[in-house]
Amino acid sequence: MSVDVTNETQWVIDPKVFSDLGIWVLDQMRVSTQSDLTIMFVDPDPIAELHMRWMSLEGPTDVMSFPMDELRPGSADAPTEAGILGDIVICPEVAQTQAANAGHSSTEEMLLLTVHGILHLLGYDHAEKDEEKEMFALQRKLLLTFLAERG
Repeated sequence: MSVDVTNETQWVIDPKVFSDLGIWVLDQMRVSTQSDLTIMFVDPDPIAELHMRWMSLEGPTDVMSFPMDELRPGSADAPTEAGILGDIVICPEVAQTQAANAGHSSTEEMLLLTVHGILHLLGYDHAEKDEEKEMFALQRKLLLTFLAERG
């Protein structure tokens, strides 16, 4: 499994933590070990441009997901086929504001956004209340378990 982490900002980002999280989540979701994921950290202007181009919404956002091969979660008996999961783009500056409002660190917020982005790449959504409940519960469980296992 390959998780490529790129930081195009002045923020200090530990790529190993985000790579480890990506690999761990994909393993939990039974995605093929031959799959690839990219996580990019960008400033507000580049993510605002993506936000406008792909969603017709103005201003920077926290995270955007760009699926490639439309992989879906597998099962213990049948992991997904190998492929390119896609790209996640995160804006640390927006994450910092959200973290302050939520009462946790910017890093914790960016880890949460990473899990959120991966779930979007795997087909999860939160447009409807029942979808939101399922997705947010799963992202919380995945992140808390990852953090607990890391100590």
